[in-house]
Amino acid sequence: MTLVRLSPAALSRSRFAVSPLTETLGSLMALDRAGPGPQLARWHARHQDAYRKWLRRNEVAAGLVPLVAATKWLPDLVALPPADGMRTTMADELREVERFTDDQVRDTITQSVAASWKPQDTGWLALTGLAARAAAVLEEGWELFVAPDWPRRRAVLERDIMYRAGLLAAYGWKHAVETMTRKPTWVGENAIRFSDQHWPDREVGDEGLVFVPHTAGGGRWLCERGPHCALVYPARGAGASAGDQPGDALSTLLGPGRATVVRELGTPATSSQLARVLGVSLGTVSAHLAVLRRSGVVARAKLGRTVVYRLTERGEELVALLADPLADGEG
Repeated sequence: MTLVRLSPAALSRSRFAVSPLTETLGSLMALDRAGPGPQLARWHARHQDAYRKWLRRNEVAAGLVPLVAATKWLPDLVALPPADGMRTTMADELREVERFTDDQVRDTITQSVAASWKPQDTGWLALTGLAARAAAVLEEGWELFVAPDWPRRRAVLERDIMYRAGLLAAYGWKHAVETMTRKPTWVGENAIRFSDQHWPDREVGDEGLVFVPHTAGGGRWLCERGPHCALVYPARGAGASAGDQPGDALSTLLGPGRATVVRELGTPATSSQLARVLGVSLGTVSAHLAVLRRSGVVARAKLGRTVVYRLTERGEELVALLADPLADGEG
């Protein structure tokens, strides 16, 4: 078991951040794997041809990306904690990648290869300027597979952070962190269970821990650099677009637009966040919310100057009922 041990001041100084690099890394991992999960299946299939062509024409991408998708120890140069919180940009993070020397790149890649569950091509390590080449790969992966959809993905990430900040305010860090994983998380009073693998425990000092959500599947990983440490976790909401959701009983009853709003409100959100996540106009979202509120499926509450929408108990019961195969007359 691997633990992240927190100093007495660590939790009080912990915070959330958004990382375009983390989102890109998670997306590339998902594209390289055969089975990314049902929420990403259509997105995965849509990008496979472009992804495979990209690997065939880029020697460094062909060596680096399959490695990060198949190792239990991510290379240091791609697992960097975001340094500027919610304002972190891809350009900021790529500059940090480029700081690695060739020897540092080779050392960390060698560690990752040793922890890989399948053979890896390391011929690209004979090149020079490795950090700049790796940064170029990550930038191209960002531009091809993430940037076109970044406004919607960022809305998913911001909504997840808002949700967990609410848990934090109401129940404290322990409850907020417990909801980031399906497995028990806390060990004692000051340690987070990160992995069942036997890696060295991590010590987080007074800099605090940075929590970074991503939308590309269910993976978790640690990012470390100097005194900074970040815990990456899956956000509530997948990287696939709303249009990738298959038709079902909820869509048949409510119509696909309102059904999608109801699904998305499994995590509370503002109308603007919903519009960005769903890729529709604010007017369309507002019209759906008005009908759902009149039906008692959705409620709203003010948090400062922000209006947040959530499912009511009736809405949750409706979603649960229509997710049940018996609701379709089966069995």
